[in-house]
Amino acid sequence: MEIANETERKYDVPEGFQLPRLVGTAGIARADDAETHELDATYFDTDELHLMRHKRTLRRRTGGSDAGWHLKTPGSGTSRTEHRLPLNDEPDQVPAELRSLVRVFARRRPLKPVARLFTTRVETPLRDAEGTTLALIAQDRVTAEADGGEQRWQEVEVELVDGSPELLEAVESRLLAAGATPAAGPSKVARALHGRLAASKPGRKSKSPVIAYAREQRDALAEFDPGVRQGDPEAVHKMRVATRRLRSTLRTFKRSFPDFAEVAPELKWLADLLGTVRDGQVQRGKLLAEVQNAGPDFADAARRIAEHLDAQVDRGRAELAEVLESERYLALLDRVDALADSPGTGEKDPLGRARKSLAKADGLLDQAMAAGEDHELHDARKAYKRARYAVEVFAPDGGKPAKKLIDRLTDLQDVLGSHQDSVVARELLLDLGPDSFWFGVLYARQEQVGRDTYADLPGVIEQSRKNKLRKWLN
Repeated sequence: MEIANETERKYDVPEGFQLPRLVGTAGIARADDAETHELDATYFDTDELHLMRHKRTLRRRTGGSDAGWHLKTPGSGTSRTEHRLPLNDEPDQVPAELRSLVRVFARRRPLKPVARLFTTRVETPLRDAEGTTLALIAQDRVTAEADGGEQRWQEVEVELVDGSPELLEAVESRLLAAGATPAAGPSKVARALHGRLAASKPGRKSKSPVIAYAREQRDALAEFDPGVRQGDPEAVHKMRVATRRLRSTLRTFKRSFPDFAEVAPELKWLADLLGTVRDGQVQRGKLLAEVQNAGPDFADAARRIAEHLDAQVDRGRAELAEVLESERYLALLDRVDALADSPGTGEKDPLGRARKSLAKADGLLDQAMAAGEDHELHDARKAYKRARYAVEVFAPDGGKPAKKLIDRLTDLQDVLGSHQDSVVARELLLDLGPDSFWFGVLYARQEQVGRDTYADLPGVIEQSRKNKLRKWLN
């Protein structure tokens, strides 16, 4: 599968529109001879357009220089990411690789043709003095067939290749001056399906900050699912965080989610699967960095650590890949939707729940500091995660004090997390090399990390408990 980022702008143009002169604009030295392509694109989605509702566009296109299957997904900023596969022998059968990437949105629903677009494209490359293609400008004459009807229109599309964003701005100014207008819709197929797509958009945002936060985490879980399937470590981390935040929210504000008890264990199950992969990646990075800084005498230790953690990550990925295609996972997604989309029964004092959650974490940490026990510090760390997530629910209305409180709680959680990482690292080193001198040296260094992070705790605790950061919770 090829993956490429795409940055483009679209414009509606009247019949007979002529491209203005663009040579001399933003480094454009020449506009080469145009090529004409006849494009035939069939778009696939569920009957309820679940993919397009989530800003995914799936099509099979023939003609042009990039014929094949294309899945467009949100990228960074205004760009889009396009996943490409070659044409197969079954024009109505979406390739398995692409079905997997939209499974979280389509679930069990079949993907069917929902629109067909025929486009006569006149494409002109815009190049600089060295011949580098800065952008492609396409004049499209479109005929769209959808829902038994037909539409026709013309548009101009400018796609950035090796040019700068400033080039897009400069070209846009010329096009607008010549009579073009920004496209009425985000894509051709959205225009073809204008009535259905508008009608299928999600409803209004919830007035309850608790429900709104739960929906944000539900959406984040789905958003990072495709990246997890592709093995992206950052997606694994973010999906795990979203799963934990959602589970914590259901637990803290359980009066808003009467059926939370059925979903919470399943969210823990998913978080644990993600954690097997993520924890192995984190420990590998930290321990191998420690070994590399220790010199060549630790080569054997490095090899054994890498082999052990790589095997853990590989097993975790294999299990996770199987789970993400399972009925159990799809059922969990359905249950999460039902909870997040419900109006909720409401909490009498939801802010008070957040306040109590934070007070509980404070108490557990005070006990742990007095006892000096690692497992109690770990329990306090988990309690602070739940408290921070609860505070985040109300942060939009808490202003700067809320933001600063979350930052200080994050700092505290990071120190507690580093301490716990050292505990886990010591356990791993003891298992892998109980009779090894070099593993013993590494073990001693992790003991020192534990002492250092423990010594850092009083300072971050004090910062997190300043009254000016917490008084908005009262």
